[in-house]
Amino acid sequence: MFDIQMTTKENFAHFSDKETGKSVFVDSFDNRDFEVRFGTAAKSKFLGTVTANTDQELTQKLNDLVKVALQ
Repeated sequence: MFDIQMTTKENFAHFSDKETGKSVFVDSFDNRDFEVRFGTAAKSKFLGTVTANTDQELTQKLNDLVKVALQ
């Protein structure tokens, strides 16, 4: 399972699940809109864009998006 913790000051993050070998990739050019991808470094799928103004809001939205994608 993924434990995503990210701040709005970061413009890129990578989170991986050692059991499945899958990863979540998050990047942003403006540190407000964060694009989220899921898969491997070689092949990933776009999950969506998260907009957040605070670290707490970003972390919550990222975790919610990934949970929905994994169901």
